[in-house]
Amino acid sequence: MKFLFIFFSFFLMAQNQDIELIRKNYQKSVTDKKLCREMLQKFENEDNNGTKLAYFGALQSIWAKHANNPIEKLKSFKKGTRNIDQSIKQQPNNLEARLIRYSIQIQSPGFLGYRGNIEEDKKLLQNGKKNVEDIVLKEMITQILKI
Repeated sequence: MKFLFIFFSFFLMAQNQDIELIRKNYQKSVTDKKLCREMLQKFENEDNNGTKLAYFGALQSIWAKHANNPIEKLKSFKKGTRNIDQSIKQQPNNLEARLIRYSIQIQSPGFLGYRGNIEEDKKLLQNGKKNVEDIVLKEMITQILKI
């Protein structure tokens, strides 16, 4: 029984470190093509759901900015938005997934048609921010609401 507890503790610690690294690199990936590609490759080798699926989708959407081919840009953006929306469908009250969708929607051009949840997500972020315990996540929410 003690072994199971220790294993579970290490598993949770690894997951927390993983999400912290993802959060840290998420914002950098917008301007760092190499980092964005590395993060995408990491996600492609994992079973993504919930928050991780939202980040994977966001990175796919961001990759559209780095891609050279217009068809690749559109495909990557659409794949990414589907993954973000799937994540929110899985966990509608996941504040971090809503933050991710909000950040992509406010930055995406209107002609792509991915701006339909801005007000809904903004309201959820404003109301839920006070309940966020993670300092980095709370700061990400604060920063994005200033835009």
